[in-house]
Amino acid sequence: QVQLVESGGGLVQPGGSLRLSCAASRRIGAMAWYRQAPGKQRELVAIITSAGSTTYADFVKGRFTISRDNAKNTLYLQMNSLRPEDTAVYYCNAGQSYSTIYAYTPGSWGRGTQVTVSS
Repeated sequence: QVQLVESGGGLVQPGGSLRLSCAASRRIGAMAWYRQAPGKQRELVAIITSAGSTTYADFVKGRFTISRDNAKNTLYLQMNSLRPEDTAVYYCNAGQSYSTIYAYTPGSWGRGTQVTVSS
């Protein structure tokens, strides 16, 4: 089972930026970022395949960018123009085999990193 460790969360003012990282213990295919705000269900933020194809939730399009460095087995999430409603715990996920951006099945989870957007 793959191990995933997120980092890069913190407190940022509205309009600010953060870059999240997720280090994986081995090479993985499709990967994704999810988030969970207090009292809400976990929701998908973005997916990226090993070839670099991406898809985003509507609420982050144009503000967030998912990327990966396959040589380092690391996933990233660049978050710009942050809003208070982006406050959540952000989780890295390794997709199960054959996952694509059109048919993604969540696999292993990281422990999450807290992002708080507040003035």
